[in-house]
Amino acid sequence: MRVLTKSRFKLGLECPNKLFYTKKVEYSNQKTDDTFLQALAQGGFQVEELARMHYPNGVLIEGNDWDYERLAEQTKILLLQENIIIFEAAFFIDNLFIRTDILIKQGSNIKLIEVKAKSYSPSNDYTFIGKKGGLVSSWKSYLFDIAFQKYVIQLVYPGWSINPYLMMANKEAKASIDGLNQLFRISKQADNRTGIVKLESDISKLGTSVLGKVDISQAVEGIMTDKYKFHDNMGFIESITLLKEAYLEDRYYNWPTSYRACKSCEFKTTDTEENEGKLSGFKTCFRKQHQWTNRDFNTPNTFDIWDFRRGEKLFSEGVIFKKDITPEAIGYKEEAGKLSRTERQWIQIEKDINEDNTSYVDVDGLKQEMASWIYPFHFIDFETSTVALPFNKDRRPYEQIAFQFSHHTYHEDGTIHHASEYINNKPGVFPNFEFIRQLKKVLAADVGTIFKFAAHENTIVNAIYEQLLDSDEDDKHELIDFIQTISHSKRNSVTTWRGNRDMVDLCEVIKKYYYNPYAKGSNSIKMVLPAILKSSVFLKDKYSKAIGDIKVSSKNFDSNHIWLKIEDNEVVNPYKLLPKVFEDWTEEQIELSLSEIEDIADGGAALTAYGKLQYTDMSNQEREQLTSALLKYCELDTLAMVMILEYFKNELVI
Repeated sequence: MRVLTKSRFKLGLECPNKLFYTKKVEYSNQKTDDTFLQALAQGGFQVEELARMHYPNGVLIEGNDWDYERLAEQTKILLLQENIIIFEAAFFIDNLFIRTDILIKQGSNIKLIEVKAKSYSPSNDYTFIGKKGGLVSSWKSYLFDIAFQKYVIQLVYPGWSINPYLMMANKEAKASIDGLNQLFRISKQADNRTGIVKLESDISKLGTSVLGKVDISQAVEGIMTDKYKFHDNMGFIESITLLKEAYLEDRYYNWPTSYRACKSCEFKTTDTEENEGKLSGFKTCFRKQHQWTNRDFNTPNTFDIWDFRRGEKLFSEGVIFKKDITPEAIGYKEEAGKLSRTERQWIQIEKDINEDNTSYVDVDGLKQEMASWIYPFHFIDFETSTVALPFNKDRRPYEQIAFQFSHHTYHEDGTIHHASEYINNKPGVFPNFEFIRQLKKVLAADVGTIFKFAAHENTIVNAIYEQLLDSDEDDKHELIDFIQTISHSKRNSVTTWRGNRDMVDLCEVIKKYYYNPYAKGSNSIKMVLPAILKSSVFLKDKYSKAIGDIKVSSKNFDSNHIWLKIEDNEVVNPYKLLPKVFEDWTEEQIELSLSEIEDIADGGAALTAYGKLQYTDMSNQEREQLTSALLKYCELDTLAMVMILEYFKNELVI
């Protein structure tokens, strides 16, 4: 039976064409493999389980997930009671189906509570409706979701008075116990929808709640009366009708393509998936609406142009292919001493049109930049976590946790050391202050230039700065002073500073002076590194040898380890060569493990692994395996920066 559920309604609002592709195994969906999204979903399930504990008399309807009529009938029987609380209440009418997180019935008065792993500040009066009177964009889809739920319930019970609420993390609340997060275990062994095993059933044991409930009646009413629209040309009830009909008929909706929506479409195929016969929803849309042929898909288009702010406008004018773009169309403008945003875009456009895979480098600009750097060079990378339910007492929801760093040094004679590393793998320990102490210890010994990649590290030390201000640490002022030497203050900081060793952002250096077509417009280190490796004779020659032979020290790999492998004349991305977490374990050992993590090759997997390390009952052996995998992953992140520096130094500015 095909029904329009709330999740499908939300998906259809993003783009009605997605309803044709969703859940079809022949179509690729990139969101299913996104480890960051998976971590967010798991955090959402934890919050949902905690929210239920606020209502200990609630009745859970579970099982029979695809039997819509049976679930609705179970709900209907429970609702015969004058007063009742139901978790996962189901409502089914006119091929519309919803399940509510928490429904509180008191006679004909209903509280509809949607639980989200998002956060809010009670002191902010403009969380949902902005100062200009419109819906805040980051909340729009969630509010339409709840409006849809209210609409369906009202169809079934027109006499009810329904008040909608959001229950979510209160950013101003503090956990009053240690280990709150770990009382809600994420496990494949859980026999429920959320995949959460609760270790505590009595909410009084959890201390002060970090969740809050917010009345969103005003926003939902505005949606249902079309004061607030998701799409300007479609009313709320009209959208339900049209999306339902398209989904029930399994009909391609033919919603017009757009630059922004199509650029971020998840129904795209990777090269590997394409070779395996997977279908692309993106390609289906462009074949149907623009009559694109295979040749068109191989013609460079505007979707991968970096930071392309005029993309939407040009797309609406029918300009999709790079060959049709002029410098005037992108607002081309040069800047002294570095690549401007539009200069960089034009380089990308020209190289793609001409099938020119050679790199662009502003040698003079890069030389001048590098001349300001002081040896020894220090390369640092942080692994961090933010979770809705705090790991530690006195911490707030979504507060930054810095649990690991890696640190490489590059000396003037070309010597490379994996100089130091730090990781907190002890459950119940708030790591941030020890993290910054250890960082100070290894960076304060000289005045060498410190490198990061992107803004993350500066954001984290600013967060620790604020945590220190609110702390009673004996060395807080010493640590604050250190933070101010290696960073710059964020925009809204009460105190402003820019340190004399403010970390150099290699990502910004690349944006200013270098472009590699193999990175396909991306400036992510996960794309830049493979692109540079593909282009660099020096790096391929050096790192295809054992690290012991090339005198690159490592704290986590033996001297025989080789970082680069060539397969079919292509460099294999080093991140794909990282070993499995439990590579040497037996099937039985893996089966008995608590973490259920297979590999750590990106930040999403790393933050999930840290959450698992908070398990107090994890064996020492498993804890060591997870720790080892995290250390290896983080080491590669800083070595990747070293490789980029070596490429600059040995091939670009010699």
